[in-house]
Amino acid sequence: MKRFTELYMELDASNRKTAKLSALKRYFDEVSPADGAWAVFFLAGNRIKRPVKLKDFREWAGAACGFPLWMVEECYNHVGDLAETLALLLADGTCSADAADRPLHRVVEEDIAPLRDMEPAQQRQRIESIWSSMDSESCFIFNKLITGGFRVGVSRTLVCAALADLAQVEPAVMAHRLMGTWQPTPSAYSALFSGDDSSNQSAKPYPFCLAYPLDEDSKAKLGDVSNWQIEWKWDGIRAQLIKRGGEVIIWSRGEEMITEQFPEVVEAAAFWPDSVVLDGELLAWDGDQPAPFSELQRRLGRKTVSSRLRKEVVAVFMAYDLLELGGEDLRTLSTAERRAKLETWAANLPEDAFRLSPLVEADSWEGMASLRESSRRRHVEGLMLKERTAAYHAGRTKGDWWKWKVAPYTIDAVMVYAQQGHGRRAGLYTDYTFSVWQEDQLVPIAKAYSGLSDAEIRKVDRWIRQHTLDSHGPVRVVEPELVFEIAFEGINQSKRHKSGIAVRFPRILRWRIDKFAKDADTLDSVRALLMVDS
Repeated sequence: MKRFTELYMELDASNRKTAKLSALKRYFDEVSPADGAWAVFFLAGNRIKRPVKLKDFREWAGAACGFPLWMVEECYNHVGDLAETLALLLADGTCSADAADRPLHRVVEEDIAPLRDMEPAQQRQRIESIWSSMDSESCFIFNKLITGGFRVGVSRTLVCAALADLAQVEPAVMAHRLMGTWQPTPSAYSALFSGDDSSNQSAKPYPFCLAYPLDEDSKAKLGDVSNWQIEWKWDGIRAQLIKRGGEVIIWSRGEEMITEQFPEVVEAAAFWPDSVVLDGELLAWDGDQPAPFSELQRRLGRKTVSSRLRKEVVAVFMAYDLLELGGEDLRTLSTAERRAKLETWAANLPEDAFRLSPLVEADSWEGMASLRESSRRRHVEGLMLKERTAAYHAGRTKGDWWKWKVAPYTIDAVMVYAQQGHGRRAGLYTDYTFSVWQEDQLVPIAKAYSGLSDAEIRKVDRWIRQHTLDSHGPVRVVEPELVFEIAFEGINQSKRHKSGIAVRFPRILRWRIDKFAKDADTLDSVRALLMVDS
């Protein structure tokens, strides 16, 4: 545990990619496969199912250091990281200054995992014993593993790069070895370096090829429109549909197996030829066009989908790439070659729950821009541009794939609530709730926390502290004076929100210091956006 803690501290202390990469390589080169497996698991963004209730965890930490829960909560609001808050409190005589160094895998498998099967009283006794056996830094990492908030500024791509360098393979190969239901075991860790992943090969998806947003500078360098394969950018769930060995599996881009949530897609694929992997989008479908994303969300997180829900929310798989056929990996072929094979393969398939993503064609970029303007009417997000000679890369390769999205919706709204942020933003009020007018009342419409510069955040934070009207726990009610321009990607009716409206991916575009609260938008003007391009 001490070596893993040292790695975390080293990663957290640097913003340099090369320094982080070197630290990762040293760690993986030194530790046992049992510890290395769990380190890969956590650093790649995975988390174990939370074994204890966070409220209990806070109470036990408070009791261990002699603080009531409300004081622990106040400390948390200022520190911004629960694991760090509790470690700081426990460091005052509770944690051992000379802790025994137990391996990471033993801490996870012998200390954390068994907590799930214990009663709260047993959990408390066991956790207090663990706290007393660790120094403050190891206690901090232990708390992070318990709470699930394990973030250290290391991407999955960087972890793959470090492992790939040690294994002397391409990062894309290592990324593929880590895809799917990779288990943090010594044998699985050793297989990352030997390439022995045959036991899980039939279920493995490929690393997804990703696109960069198209900016003005890049747009000017695209060349002739005929050099690009252009499709609609669908507003659904990116997924790979795999049929190998007679089994159909659907993986989301987040490496979550979502097969059971889309039974009609599985039923359609059951009749397809074997050994095929498609890249595409899962969509809710209504007649001849996509339904709102909010409809698709009704399918997510379910172990079973009722016949009633299947009728209410019809799901389809929109295929736009062919990654494997007849057991052959096609990713090194060009975009144009893969598309030709996809069209031939899909030519005689019934539509049912399957669609082939249509190509978008125009004689010029001006004509393509005109088509892009119809995106919202078509219930899509814009266009995808894929260079015709490009291979299917793992992750982002600048210049090969671009996403040319339509401009977001925007409204002017008034800040009414504020809450402190976490991590780097701890101690500053950075999470805001915004409202619009309904007659003479302000109605909450969105929450947002991104979009302001560091200097603006500090300025807004000072204003919030000076203009607080009331507090509800960590939330401050502020004077309704500041106006911000809020952008969002989608808008739908919602019975769960007081405004009757739900917006998708809200963020702050700018602080409208030129406007007064009375100048903000009305709920009627926001509702009117539901009709835009419909």
